[in-house]
Amino acid sequence: MTRFADVVETSGRVAATASRREKIEAFAALLRRLEPGELEIVIPFLSGEPRQGRLSVPFAALRSAQAPGGESRLTVQDVDRAFESLKGMRGKGVAQRRATALRELFVRATPSEQDFLARLIIGELRQGALEGVMLDAVAAAADVPAADVRRAATFAGALAPVARAALEAGTAGLRHFSVQVMRPVMPMLAQPAADAQAAMAACGTALVEWKLDGARVQVHKEGAQVKVFTRSLNEVTAALPEVVAAALAAPAQSLILDGEAIALRPDGSPHPFQDTMRRFGRKKDDADTRDGLPLSAFFFDCLLADGHPLVDAPLEARRAALERAVLPENVTPAVRAATGEQAAAFYEDALRRGHEGVMVKSLGSPYEAGRRGGTWLKVKRAHTLDLVVLAVEWGSGRRKGWLSNLHLGARDPAGGGFVMLGKTFKGLTDAMLEWQTREFLARETARDEWIVRVRPELVVEIAFNDIQKSPHYPCGMALRFARVKRYRPDKAATQADTIDTVRRLFESQAGR
Repeated sequence: MTRFADVVETSGRVAATASRREKIEAFAALLRRLEPGELEIVIPFLSGEPRQGRLSVPFAALRSAQAPGGESRLTVQDVDRAFESLKGMRGKGVAQRRATALRELFVRATPSEQDFLARLIIGELRQGALEGVMLDAVAAAADVPAADVRRAATFAGALAPVARAALEAGTAGLRHFSVQVMRPVMPMLAQPAADAQAAMAACGTALVEWKLDGARVQVHKEGAQVKVFTRSLNEVTAALPEVVAAALAAPAQSLILDGEAIALRPDGSPHPFQDTMRRFGRKKDDADTRDGLPLSAFFFDCLLADGHPLVDAPLEARRAALERAVLPENVTPAVRAATGEQAAAFYEDALRRGHEGVMVKSLGSPYEAGRRGGTWLKVKRAHTLDLVVLAVEWGSGRRKGWLSNLHLGARDPAGGGFVMLGKTFKGLTDAMLEWQTREFLARETARDEWIVRVRPELVVEIAFNDIQKSPHYPCGMALRFARVKRYRPDKAATQADTIDTVRRLFESQAGR
């Protein structure tokens, strides 16, 4: 049985290097040593999320579970069983039982293992173990082509079973994976582009389609049977009868469709993203909720139609198949554009209709599931605010020893002080991390193990996609997809944007 310490040590080595080759070699060396049944446990660990998903453990419970630690006694199976137990806890007194179970786990772990466990549980394990790195590591460990691993993972919908097949049977083991109805496929992802002109320059003649701010769905149909899966491949069929109805209305008898489910107002403009997601939080269909917040289904890709796999076909052929396979009202609006001006005009029209922006896709691109390729580019409008840093958290992995995660506040002209709107560690370069660590420590007012509180003096320009409702902050709002654009040494904290400005943006966004 593999020691949990081996996983933590490998994670630390990967986090400490910027070299993709060194990351792959470190992961591959560990994967070769694992027992077959451990791959399904360790690969999710290294990717930053246990296979049980979110464990709903409060931050305070994690802090109270911290123990002095001693000699490592944990195996990867020990940790997996503990997570299974935490995930399954329900009913009265669950908080106390979870706290007890956490303490029992942490007392058997070394300090470095405790740190890894805490970050894994709360989703803050940032070590550079991106999907592409793990795919390449599996290929290196099994000595098979990376393209074969990627293709098999596309059809399997998960990397762990593919890794097991590759390590046990090599390329021959990977041939068993193929696209099949009712088995979800890892979605293809997009890269951002600066604007429509830049996207068109990269793609040439392209399909330009609305980028809807809805929830990604993958729909499988076989006759009268339909299943709907989320971006993370969780099944949500029972909660989305409108999406099921759209699939059943499609002329094709067998289908795998990629698309979005979105809540629209009567005029066709979108409700806020959070409203759409309310429907996904329900275990089953709720007639009252459905009537008050109906969903629309828009499909933008077709991976299989009437028994014919299409993942290797160019986008132009897949789009033609999509338009034959489903009703016109369920096809995402798009144009074929040959110039940046045409794409920009379609982008502006999408914004006027209240949508996020556009996707620009190369007409010759195959469906590269699980990859963030350069043939799909997203163009979105980003807002910016000048906010004040109220506190900052110590980084982990490559950022260990630097102050990283910023607590962001808007100025409150009525009550004085600042109102917190969220946190971000995104967009920070190494030079910025070094600079801000020095500057924040010079402004420190208090600290605990994780957070340094600072005098509210430094102004930072933050880019974000939109503002959403949030129960976590007193103002009831939070920035979505916030990232650092630059610091503003030319601005004093008294010149930062106010909470009134944020509220006006939120209200205008809600009224789109």
